[in-house]
Amino acid sequence: MDGAVERVHGTAIALLVDGVARAALIRGPSGAGKSDLALRCLATGPTSFLPGPVRLVADDQVVVTRRGDIPMASAPESIAGLIEVRGLGVVRFDPLAEARLVMLVDLVAAGMIERLPDPVPSDTLLGVTMPVLRLHAFDCSSAVKLLIGLAGVEL
Repeated sequence: MDGAVERVHGTAIALLVDGVARAALIRGPSGAGKSDLALRCLATGPTSFLPGPVRLVADDQVVVTRRGDIPMASAPESIAGLIEVRGLGVVRFDPLAEARLVMLVDLVAAGMIERLPDPVPSDTLLGVTMPVLRLHAFDCSSAVKLLIGLAGVEL
């Protein structure tokens, strides 16, 4: 499957940890809050528990390419660096060209999140199994939860 490519409806952001860009692919139906959640993550600076900055990889469409056992996320060239900000329109960010995809984030309705999921849910993309974090996009803490998850994923 090396070299396999899939275009996914979603948004990808990356947290830089020790020089490695760890990306999360945020998935959900139209209007679920993918871009809004990504925007809140982008506005979160490094803290004592978030070791690096957050960067935009892609909004609306994410190209996932498998290199060996590693899925990489990038933006289609035509929308690289662009993110939709409801109420303002399309805004340009300095994008990260690509990042290692290490986590999937599925947006779910409020009240549908397990307190202590055991085992941690997982899903497969291009033949690679990754952890899945389920979040309600509009909870105040969702951006921080997503970033803590990204910081803690073992490579």
